[in-house]
Amino acid sequence: MDMTYLGSHIRMVKSPQNEFKYVYISLYAFIKGFDQCRPIVVVDGSHLKSYYTGTFVSASTLDGAGHILPLAYGVIDSENDASWTWFFEQFKEAYGERESMCIVSDRNESIIKSVSRVYPTVPHFSCIWHLWNNVYKKFKKSHSKLSEIYFSMAKAYTQAEFDSLMEKVEKVDIKVKEYLELAGYEKWARLYAPVNRGWTMTSNIVELINAALVSARELPIYDLLEEVRKMFGRWNCSNRKEALQTYTTLGKKYQEMLTLNEAMSTRMTVVPLTEYLHTVNDEGRHYTVCLLERKCSCGRFQVDELPCSHAWAVLKSKFLMPEDYCSEYYKPKSVVMTYEVPVYPLPDRKERNIPAHIADGVVLSPKWKRPPGRPKKKRDKSFIELLQKKNQHSCSICGQEGHNKRTCRNVPHRN
Repeated sequence: MDMTYLGSHIRMVKSPQNEFKYVYISLYAFIKGFDQCRPIVVVDGSHLKSYYTGTFVSASTLDGAGHILPLAYGVIDSENDASWTWFFEQFKEAYGERESMCIVSDRNESIIKSVSRVYPTVPHFSCIWHLWNNVYKKFKKSHSKLSEIYFSMAKAYTQAEFDSLMEKVEKVDIKVKEYLELAGYEKWARLYAPVNRGWTMTSNIVELINAALVSARELPIYDLLEEVRKMFGRWNCSNRKEALQTYTTLGKKYQEMLTLNEAMSTRMTVVPLTEYLHTVNDEGRHYTVCLLERKCSCGRFQVDELPCSHAWAVLKSKFLMPEDYCSEYYKPKSVVMTYEVPVYPLPDRKERNIPAHIADGVVLSPKWKRPPGRPKKKRDKSFIELLQKKNQHSCSICGQEGHNKRTCRNVPHRN
């Protein structure tokens, strides 16, 4: 069943018995807004806890201010090859395929297969937290030593930095190195990515959407979808208001990065080589900056797509403006255009102009079998939350953190 509402892309699939199977929604506001964002798509699924035990799925990206921009959402029966393939087919119909586009997800096998079928030329990256979760489960003894090394390696800007960190991994446990090699460096290490994935290294943005919908996921499907639409509408309105009131060079998140880089550049000296090529001395280390190609030997200028501290030093020495060397995606005008189209409210049911072939359609509830055990009321915590909780120690007597019962000074004195 196909339906277009004010430019939105809405699709629904029924079984031969007219039972509900899938639904996909991309609102027109998202479709227009995606043109102003870097083509990085993050996807994930989350189990429903209502009478219908399906899966809520969504795709999102980040706008030029670092806020979540939802792109698509819907409900499928479960995370299987057929349902994810159908979801990506609808996504491709709504958004097409952009240059330098990439997809980020957890290591769900059905997502991996579906992306390769629907988007065979688009790079598919792993969420670095999900990959680390596998490392943690497989090599627990090495966890404390390897955690910081692994995440630094995933975000490394230069080959020298990556190789140095990998040597440390090998010294701790060569099996971990072999496991990461087998996973494919291009899947998790930003340095090896065939397209620029920027700062989108995890699937956290869709997990934040899932966390915001914990209560709504207990509702019937229609009510769930309406709650999702209203929540995204509020986000759209809030982000548009912030963008209109932004008077800095870049959107919020990237302006903070640019300001920090400027502060770091004050201690550097610049030696010009040509009009565009310069050497920058940073506390004894030398870096090469090319303004024409917007590159620095530190790797940050070209990956972050805004002047690194070394590029900042060069720009100040030449009295040039930084905004001329920043990605257009980060600029306030692009963020405003991202939210140019609002999320329109649905009219009252009596006033909706629904085609007869849709209005007369019969959609039955899917067959349902109660799962064993008591239904969960709280969402499953992410790996990072569980890890943070594990690292928090508190006293069993007074409940305060920072000490244990043997060193507790809050024990009441006996007379």
